[in-house]
Amino acid sequence: MSFVPNTIYCGDCADVLNHFPENSVDLIYEDPPFFSNQQYEILWGDGYETRAFEDRWKGGIQNYIAWMDGKIHQCQRVLKTTGSMYLHCDWHAVHHLRVLMEKVFGESNFRSEIIWQRTTSHNDPKNFGNIADHILYFVKSDKFTWNPQYVPFSQDYIDKWYRHVDEQGRRYMSSDLASPHPRPNLTYEYKGYKPPRNGWKVSLKVMEKLEAEGRLVFPKEKTGVIRRKVWLENNKGQPLQNIWTDIPPLHSNSKERLGFPTQKPEALLERIINASSNPDDIVLDPMCGCGTAIATAQKTGRRWVGIDVSPTACKLMRQRLRKLHINVEIIGLPRTEKELRDLQPFEFQNWIFDKLHGRVSARKVGDFGIDGWIELDVPVQVKQSDNVGRNVVDNFETAIQRAGKKRGVIIALSFGSGAYEEAASAGNERGLEIRLKTLSEILNES
Repeated sequence: MSFVPNTIYCGDCADVLNHFPENSVDLIYEDPPFFSNQQYEILWGDGYETRAFEDRWKGGIQNYIAWMDGKIHQCQRVLKTTGSMYLHCDWHAVHHLRVLMEKVFGESNFRSEIIWQRTTSHNDPKNFGNIADHILYFVKSDKFTWNPQYVPFSQDYIDKWYRHVDEQGRRYMSSDLASPHPRPNLTYEYKGYKPPRNGWKVSLKVMEKLEAEGRLVFPKEKTGVIRRKVWLENNKGQPLQNIWTDIPPLHSNSKERLGFPTQKPEALLERIINASSNPDDIVLDPMCGCGTAIATAQKTGRRWVGIDVSPTACKLMRQRLRKLHINVEIIGLPRTEKELRDLQPFEFQNWIFDKLHGRVSARKVGDFGIDGWIELDVPVQVKQSDNVGRNVVDNFETAIQRAGKKRGVIIALSFGSGAYEEAASAGNERGLEIRLKTLSEILNES
C-alpha cells in the first residue's frame, strides 16, 4: 500500500501505517475511543443510518493500553523529526496514556498536557464534576514546528491596562522607556525632557521615529518622563496557555454536527493544526471518525491522510470532503466475501444497503424486524449468518405484514433448505413474495 496524501485509508491504523515510510508526516492528531465503558448509538447526518459505537474494553485498562501501544509506535515511526503528536483522551486513561507516550517518544519530548473544557457542568455523584478532556502534546525532537497562538484579551484586562484613548479613538497603554540598567550612551535630553537616571531604552534615532509615528506620551511637566504608547489594535492578544475554555463543544443544532457522539469542533483542530504545522504540511489522523481533523486540514491549506477501521466512517468522511469540492479516494474498503464476512454486524448491514442503494431503518440498536428498505418501499432484513433457517423467514413474514407490505428481501451469508421452503410456502399460501439473497449473489451482481 503506497502513501498518498489527501487520501482516506480504511483499516486498522497500525496495519495501514506499517506500509508508510518513516519520517513522512508533519503532525498527528489522534482521537481514539476513550476508555469510558460507555455505549453510544450514532445516527449519522443522513438521517437514516444507525450504528453502534462501543467504547468498552474487556480485561480492563491494561488491554486498552496494549491495544494503543502498537498504534502509537507506528505514529512515532512515521512522524518527521520536526513533527508533533497530539493524543486526545479523558480522565479515565490519561495517566496511563502519558506513561505510554513517554515510553515511545521519550520523557524529554513531552511538551504539555492541554485541558480542554468541553462543557460548563456535569453531575458526577459524590465527586467533582468532570468537565474537561485531556490532550497530550509530544514532539519527536527538540527541532519541532511551533507557531505561537493567541487569544483575545478579556474586557476586564482591556479596561485595566488599555484605559487610555488617543485622538484617533485608539485604545492604548503607556510603556516605560527608562532603561532598567545604566546606559551612559543613551542619556541624551529629548525635547527638553531629561533622561531617566539609567538612560533611555532606545537611541535618539528610534525616539524620533516613535514620535513621528505618534507613539510617544509627553508629560505636561518637563520634570516628568516620556513614555511609549502600546496600541491595543497592534497586540496579538494573550499568548495561549494550556487550559482552553474558549472553544465550546458541538451541540445538537450545530451546523458542523454529523451525529457522531464524540465529534470534536473544527475550532479545536484549527488551533492545533495552526500551532504545530505550516501550509502544505501533511496532517495525519489515524482514527478519523467523522473526519474533523482532515476537513480542517483541508480548509487551512494542509495536505492530510485519514485512517479509520470503519467503512461507514470512511464513506462519511468522503461525503464531508465532497462538500468542500474535494474528490477523495478510499483505499482498503472491504470487497471480497471473506473481508465482508469479517465486518462488524452494523458495518456489514451498512455495506449491504449501500450496495443495494437502499437506506437503513431509523430504529433503535438491537431492534428486530425490518433493517431497512430498497426500491423505495421494499423491506429488507440482513443476517450476517450462515444456514439461516425457517424461523427467520417466518418472523420476517410477520414483520412485513405488520408494515402493510406484500413483499420483502432477506439477505444472509447462506440459507438452509427450510428457509427456501418457508419462502415458497409464504408465496403459495399467503401471497407474500419473500426473496432470499446470499452475499455471494450480491457480489456476483456487481
